[in-house]
Amino acid sequence: MAPERTLREAHPTERAVGIAYYVSDADGIGGRLRESPEDFRVRELEAFDAEPLGVEAGSYPELVVRATLRDWDTNDFARRLSDALGISRERVSWAGTKDKRAVTTQLFTVRGVDADALPEIRGADVEALGRAGRSLSFGDLAGNAFEIRVADAVGEAPERVADAVQDLRAFAGGADGPNDSSTGERAFPIEATVGVPNYFGQQRFGSRRPVTHVVGLAIACEDPREAVRLYAGNPAETEPDDTRAARDRVNAAFGVSDGSGADDGFGADGTCDGDWAACLDAIPGKLRFERSMVHRLADRGVDPGAPPDDEDWWHALEAVPSNLQRLFVNAAQSFLFNRIISERLRRGLPFDRPVAGDVVCFADGDAPGELYAPDADRLQRVDDDRVDVVARHCERGRAFVTAPLVGTETELGDGEPGEIEREVLADAGIEPGDFDLPGEFDSAGTRRAILLRTDLDASFADGDPRFAFALPSGSYATVLLREFTKRGPLAL
Repeated sequence: MAPERTLREAHPTERAVGIAYYVSDADGIGGRLRESPEDFRVRELEAFDAEPLGVEAGSYPELVVRATLRDWDTNDFARRLSDALGISRERVSWAGTKDKRAVTTQLFTVRGVDADALPEIRGADVEALGRAGRSLSFGDLAGNAFEIRVADAVGEAPERVADAVQDLRAFAGGADGPNDSSTGERAFPIEATVGVPNYFGQQRFGSRRPVTHVVGLAIACEDPREAVRLYAGNPAETEPDDTRAARDRVNAAFGVSDGSGADDGFGADGTCDGDWAACLDAIPGKLRFERSMVHRLADRGVDPGAPPDDEDWWHALEAVPSNLQRLFVNAAQSFLFNRIISERLRRGLPFDRPVAGDVVCFADGDAPGELYAPDADRLQRVDDDRVDVVARHCERGRAFVTAPLVGTETELGDGEPGEIEREVLADAGIEPGDFDLPGEFDSAGTRRAILLRTDLDASFADGDPRFAFALPSGSYATVLLREFTKRGPLAL
């Protein structure tokens, strides 16, 4: 067993979603992200080819456009584009959803539209690139390139950035790459290959109310009653007063006290009144998914004391869109993954190379050259005889150590890595077979690389640190930036 490490603990909000530590012991630079949209630039790295605009539209019905968006949520822009074209929103597709407070460049496909019909939209620069025979999907996104400014960093930011880069460079394996500055170099810009644990970021679980994973864990434990309560009730301190009060009312209907001891007139003592109509009166319209769940309880007059796995509770859960149903389970898998790699970090096991018992995946040969991109469909178990050979593949960027996103087809590791995986699952009361679930909740599982490696360019302009790097699809820029800022996710 490797020696356990003394590590800097993560922010409490992060620990709640399984992110237990920082890799770098350097003090944080503080600061804020997204002071303006231009501070957070994202450019998609696509794995999608388009035919020329002049091809026959009958064979290539999808118009491929590249849009640079300022302060636009992807879903909102797609809705605005479809409205301007007078078409169904279902005819607009994209590969990756981007946050609003940013400048983002990404592809869209629009079915059955000519290039000259594209409208002008405020805050959007839309360019027709060509045509395609099918619409974009998530698999067409290889990764994203980021250019990020951190505003209002501390005066000691240059020294702290340099210290953190050295720590992260060592965590990545310390191998010199074509852009690596020498070990002692502290002049900016600093260019180095760095690495961090490939955590799922706070956005995966809900930034202000991180509950999707606990809902998913309840689903995996076949307790849809508790899953409904956790989603529709279960208030968070960071919520506005009206939504907190509404969730307290739902808790009371389920027989759960709000913990205040106050008699506020609607069963705060947990009287289990099952008054779903009163809950609907309390839930504001902006909580539309919560209202949909409670509507189904009201329509069927569900007894709050019904068995936890009663079909009525499943019916209420399925009131939310299918993508949110899948997200509940995916978030539970992500939480368990975060806990597994946090425990590996605590024990001092390497991330950049395997130990006996690990399962590795190989690199995606079709990924753009600027990405360190794993292919989770190509797996190999590492025994004692293969450790050195596979370690050389990892050093050269040809292989990556993985941990499970647990599902029905997951095969856990052996040796100490497998011990960690089994201990985390046992602590959560979860087994791989628990993900054999109805409808959209079912999941076969997969594996995910535990090391997030990238070529980082760190510089300063007008006193502010700026970071440029590229990450594969499914990885989070904030997971890298947190090592520099050392701030809680809500403070950014």
